[in-house]
Amino acid sequence: MEAPAAPVGVSAAITGVEEVSPAETAILRWKLAVWQQYQHVLDKTTPHVLRRWIGFSVVAFIYVLRVYFLQGFYVVSYGLGIYILNLLIGFLSPQVDPAIAADDGPTLPIRASDEFRPFVRRLPEFKFWYSITQAFCIAFVMTFFSAFDIPVFWPILLFYWVVLFSLTMRRQIAHMIKYRYVPFTFGKQGKRPSAEESTSLPVD
Repeated sequence: MEAPAAPVGVSAAITGVEEVSPAETAILRWKLAVWQQYQHVLDKTTPHVLRRWIGFSVVAFIYVLRVYFLQGFYVVSYGLGIYILNLLIGFLSPQVDPAIAADDGPTLPIRASDEFRPFVRRLPEFKFWYSITQAFCIAFVMTFFSAFDIPVFWPILLFYWVVLFSLTMRRQIAHMIKYRYVPFTFGKQGKRPSAEESTSLPVD
């Protein structure tokens, strides 16, 4: 995972390019230390896929319980659902659109060594988990502000979301069938190319 850039102004202040007071420099150093620690924690969670998603399930369950007991904030939940749908489409879509790649030549395997072609997502699994967890956390915080509790007839929002989800997934499944790709890998990965064959394969 690529490390995000440090907060704006931190590096310049520390190196002395900008003239700032000692108090401001101390605050900027503290912000940088917190940011680096936060990034370190994220990096450590990267290989723990199951634990990350269990943590997300806990966060989502807490949010659902709060909305259920408050009996409100349906607009926030609707916006959250739309955002999740967009993330899901990116997670299920290939990095390179097969419709565009088809113009450069056949995309199906032509040799035995070409059988294994890993699916590269447009939205990687870690970014998908991070974005959806962050979205639930933000929505949870929004439930503490009554300004976001807009009165609305929630069955209509639920109906709109179900229709939108059905149409979007139907189009996504049709795209998968048309270009013969599966966004998930199960069982045996297929035949790996030998060392002699791999030297002739292009490197991504």
